Amino acid sequence: MPRFVAQSRRAKVLLGGRLRLEAVAVKNFRGYTDEQEVLIGDLTTIVGRNDVGKSTILEALAIFFGSEVVKADAGDVNVDSDAQEFEVTCTFSELPEKIVLDAQAETSLKDEFLLTETGRLRVRKRWTCSGAKPKEEVFVVCHHPVDDDLNDLLLLGNAALKTRLGKHLEPADSAEVNKASNPAMRKALWASEAELVLEERDVPVSKEDSKRIWERLAPLLPHFALFQSDRSSRDSDSEVQDPMKLAITAALAENDVQQALAGVVSIVRERATELATRTHAALEELDPELADGLVASFKNDPRWSSLFGVTLEGRNGIPINKRGSGVRRLVLVSFFKAEAQRQIEEGSKRSVIYAIEEPETSQHPRNQKILLESFQEMAQSEGCQVLLTTHSPGLAGHLPTESLRFVARNEDGTPQVRPANEDTWDRIAQELGVLPDDRVRALVCVEGPNDVAGLKALSGALCDGGESLIDLRTDNRFAFVLLGGGTLHQWVSERYLKGFGRPEFHLYDNDVSSYQKAVDQVNSRSDGSSARLTTRRELENYLHPDAITSALGVTVSFGPTDDVPALVSAAMKADPNLKPVKAQTAKRYLAERVFPTMTHSLLIEAGGADEVRNWMQALQQMAK
Repeated sequence: MPRFVAQSRRAKVLLGGRLRLEAVAVKNFRGYTDEQEVLIGDLTTIVGRNDVGKSTILEALAIFFGSEVVKADAGDVNVDSDAQEFEVTCTFSELPEKIVLDAQAETSLKDEFLLTETGRLRVRKRWTCSGAKPKEEVFVVCHHPVDDDLNDLLLLGNAALKTRLGKHLEPADSAEVNKASNPAMRKALWASEAELVLEERDVPVSKEDSKRIWERLAPLLPHFALFQSDRSSRDSDSEVQDPMKLAITAALAENDVQQALAGVVSIVRERATELATRTHAALEELDPELADGLVASFKNDPRWSSLFGVTLEGRNGIPINKRGSGVRRLVLVSFFKAEAQRQIEEGSKRSVIYAIEEPETSQHPRNQKILLESFQEMAQSEGCQVLLTTHSPGLAGHLPTESLRFVARNEDGTPQVRPANEDTWDRIAQELGVLPDDRVRALVCVEGPNDVAGLKALSGALCDGGESLIDLRTDNRFAFVLLGGGTLHQWVSERYLKGFGRPEFHLYDNDVSSYQKAVDQVNSRSDGSSARLTTRRELENYLHPDAITSALGVTVSFGPTDDVPALVSAAMKADPNLKPVKAQTAKRYLAERVFPTMTHSLLIEAGGADEVRNWMQALQQMAK
């Protein structure tokens, strides 16, 4: 059954920047022995057979980020290892320009030598499992000074830094240093060495005086939420019984709510302790011996989540928690999406990572398509990353190939994570059963998914207007190949169709001069392939301004050579009633919301019908 895992928000010490997870590495963790690193993008999908180690990666991240459900356990140590510890290491980019490590003195991760040689923040957590309970240690893996007396400055307090300063600097130079600022003293000490030697090392940041470093870094980490599936041992979890309890959990995690509840607890604690003290005084008068040794003690803080309840009910009054598991999963994913949107709209300084295990479970193919589109939309939102696991050929086949990470066992039985490239695509397709479609008669090669949506909509507009042309929205004789990054299914089709001599129709935007050379190369073939440039800047220039106004609520005017997505982005940013979006997001809005509203009459009025008709006629000829 699914389970939502969320970290509570911490006090903000971020001064610009929103951490983005770039990679996670596991070592000696469960089935993984040697360190295995998985590169993480905006959308990352870990694919492979059952029980090969896909979910292990997500659960390693959950442990790293402090999940309340997936806890470090002595059984997590690899059984074939002689070691009694395991590690999870995360690498982050998009770092803050400034950070406060000591009191209120600003510094930076770079100035404190807390970055890797490539300028990333790499945090390693190590759990030693020799005792009854795993013991956690935290390190920053960084390009750090190794010189004697200069390799431990981050571990020293103010007094120790002053002593070290007196040892290394002349009195006149030491007098120039601000001794109220630990960063200033560290900087002066490091500068005192003419040839400072830097090497990669693990700087401990979770014990003794170095604890303050982790206390300041931890609140910068992304908000992590894990959605697990099919865990029979957790059927009694409240989140399984009613997914909307997640809304209560999220509300209680808000800073302002936490502060308000802390105030309530303080008042109740004070009043209750006062009453208990009076009771004790009265008891002492009645029976001093019985009262002797009794102390008023406030045992536990309240569990606020148990005091509230909320549910979703259909029009027939049936609560959502009484519906099937597939419906509950849809509600959970909807919660993910709504929460991501809320954080983005409220300008949260923390990024958010949603990890979803086997989202296709118990879902109708139609719902799988809806979920897939939702995940891709979430991943395109600023400050949001989505991680998936799947062994479904239907899901994996329609994901961008660059988002796939393939887990397979080596000859010795240990799992290994491989990136999706030409060396692994064939094997992914074979293991998952992703097959080409032999109905395809021609390949339509365009630059990206927005062009696919646009071309399908324009062909549909001509057909809906009564013209006897192909309808790319429904005609399975044509397969789209995205030259700017395709899906696994398209890649398989492309490879398969090349061997059967399928002709290719290439359509490129007119905004890149080098495309003409590619067009000439395709047109020089003798296999029936054809290529051309749009006469206008790009496909968005074939839209009618009225369609944009109707779908997006902004008015723009443009000519054949104008950058339409940029104009739409500027118009949306200028309207206080609309959410501002970047040009790339505006391009996606045009593809998803505007192109489908184009009618036959609008296409004719916009002046692009003849050219689009010519494209469809060329494709129609290829299909024969």
